[in-house]
Amino acid sequence: MSELPYLVKDLALILIVAGIVTIVFKKLKQPLVLGYVVAGFLVSPHMPYTMSVIDRTDIGTWGDIGVMFLLFSLGLDFSFKKIMRMGASPVIATCSVVFCMVVLGIVAGHAFGWSRMDCIFLGGMLAMSSTTIIYKAFDDLGLRQQRFAGLVMSVLILEDILAIVMMVMLSAIAAGSNPAGGQMIGSVLKIAFFLILWFVVGIFLIPWMLRSMRKLINNETLLIVSLGLCCAMAVLSTQVGFSSAFGAFVMGSILAETIEADSIIKLVEPVKNLFGAVFFVSVGMLVDPHILAEYALPIVLLVLTIVIGQAVFGSLSFLISGQSLKSAMQCGFSMAQIGEFSFIIASLGLSLGVISKFLYPVVVAVSVITTFLTPYMIKAATPCYGMLERRLPGKWITALNNITLSPQTSHPERKWKSLIIQMTRTTVIYSILSGATIFLMFTFFLPFIRQILPHWWANAVCGLTTLLFIAPFLRAIVMKKNHSEEFKALWSEKPYNKLPLLFTILVRLVIASAFVFYICNYLTRFTNALMISIALAAVALMIISRSLKRRSIKMERMFMQNLRSREIAAEVLGHKRPLYEGRLLDRDIHIADFKVPENSLWAGKTLYELGLRNKYGVHVSGILRGIQRINIPNGRTIIFPCDVIQAIGSDEQLTQLNTALNKEIRQKDPDIEKREMKLRQVIINEEGAFAGKTMKESGIRDKYNCMVVGLEEGKKNLSFVDPSRKLEAGDIIWIVGEAEDLERFNDNN
Repeated sequence: MSELPYLVKDLALILIVAGIVTIVFKKLKQPLVLGYVVAGFLVSPHMPYTMSVIDRTDIGTWGDIGVMFLLFSLGLDFSFKKIMRMGASPVIATCSVVFCMVVLGIVAGHAFGWSRMDCIFLGGMLAMSSTTIIYKAFDDLGLRQQRFAGLVMSVLILEDILAIVMMVMLSAIAAGSNPAGGQMIGSVLKIAFFLILWFVVGIFLIPWMLRSMRKLINNETLLIVSLGLCCAMAVLSTQVGFSSAFGAFVMGSILAETIEADSIIKLVEPVKNLFGAVFFVSVGMLVDPHILAEYALPIVLLVLTIVIGQAVFGSLSFLISGQSLKSAMQCGFSMAQIGEFSFIIASLGLSLGVISKFLYPVVVAVSVITTFLTPYMIKAATPCYGMLERRLPGKWITALNNITLSPQTSHPERKWKSLIIQMTRTTVIYSILSGATIFLMFTFFLPFIRQILPHWWANAVCGLTTLLFIAPFLRAIVMKKNHSEEFKALWSEKPYNKLPLLFTILVRLVIASAFVFYICNYLTRFTNALMISIALAAVALMIISRSLKRRSIKMERMFMQNLRSREIAAEVLGHKRPLYEGRLLDRDIHIADFKVPENSLWAGKTLYELGLRNKYGVHVSGILRGIQRINIPNGRTIIFPCDVIQAIGSDEQLTQLNTALNKEIRQKDPDIEKREMKLRQVIINEEGAFAGKTMKESGIRDKYNCMVVGLEEGKKNLSFVDPSRKLEAGDIIWIVGEAEDLERFNDNN
């Protein structure tokens, strides 16, 4: 028999040890992440008394795959719409706490005399609190439902996003010996460009692709397709200069907006758990006891830096975001630890070869210690607030509670702010799409067409084709939001609003014309005046074109439908309230769900027979039946047990409906014992009421409430009785019914 590869032996050792250690940690009610790290330490070459992993290179590769799938899963739990609805408060808190902790980490690294890159990466590691550990701590302490816990989780989501950006920035810093500010700004703009491009294009294509194949995809193919998309985006991400983990996160966030997201999350979770376990085990394998002993003092000081830094700067960050002092301290104290993203950043530094080898085990040791301290820090927040409240003057407490950097704007300013934000977002998105289209056309299509046509003809064809592709985008840049509610309100409110509004249109017109000018300048040798005239004329034709208007509206509607597909599915299945519900509140009516009891007298009746509108004044807008939804049911729709009726009405009307639904139920049968069904053998008598009659004429089912099972003819099995066959004297039949009904049957036989 051939020898097994070292990879299989190493995986067997890793998974067995990890399984045993995590069971122990589960028993001790400790995070499983720490169990994986301990398991890695036990199977590492640094432990002389245990078996060790032989081929660490392959395990490192699997660990890299684990990072990719971890971030893919993080993207599946992430929602761009959720971030947009958070408002400014979590954004202010996140940016503030991350900046403060990065600075603290860099300062601490310089104090230890470490290298420049070690200090920069250390700052990134100390800034990343652990979502997994904090979530588990809240769960164990029964705090998940409290308001401050929701604030912390919102900030942690934003921290994860900043961690992705930070990884890209750290890679850019590592690539250049001394990157200037312009290079850093260029890296940020590059991240924003590709993030918006991939997200917008992905929302257009991925949901459409999954929707077209929905009837052909089962769980197995959905898993393969989703992981294939993850790996494809990871490859594309590396091709444009980002990490594979960044691409995996982007694809996860795109798939998070699809109807299949919940299924993908369940299917991918075992894969993520397997590769994630290998990654955290590989983290533990880098822990060297000798390094821990040598750097014991920096480890202790870094633990104090995190605990004190998060308690002070974390609380201040939440305070300036608009939270009360007590809530801010609860939030800040909760985030005093580092976790999985710190390991990922450390792995990035090692893979790039820019940080010292001692930094990884030091960060792991700091993470383990701060993880154990997390529950105690959460519990200490309230007593510390009480101590401050007793010692600080009341005016100071009031002043601290009123600190906020969240902007407070008046009503007209809100309209201007909303309009400018919408216009800027539209202009940026469509400009990116236009720029990406031009880049693809000039990079791939232009060289191809030049091989077929003469130079100038090829340029003309490429230019016209490019303009045709980007025309809907350019029209949207100029015309989008010009008929919005904010624009019309500002236009009609004050005369001096008209000039700034016209200026916004002019600016967007110049931006759209600049794209046409660039195409002409790249492909022709016209004078600047002629190219400007062509650009303005082309944009003017786009604006007045009705077909382009329809195409632009169709594209945007398709994008919004794809973006909301998961929400629409949740509404259809009854997992989320309908979007129109909020508009009903102004009219003193709302929508409510009512589940039909199993023993309801309404079951089996039509809506017309129930007359809910006439009796209670409510409107039935939908019925949820398992995975089926019946929208706007008509009067012939039958109500079934366990149906969920969605009714619209006032509080009083809906209360009356609920009372009637729960009152009109079938009472328990007091003679339940008499409902027992029995099987009897009966011989048809010549003088009885059934001889010479067919089954229907005899009334066995209708009159006596019994059922003929079969006719005994001396065969092994009973014979089927034809309904048209007449019963004859001497026939042996088997009937089923209740005892009283069988007795009545016998009395007439």
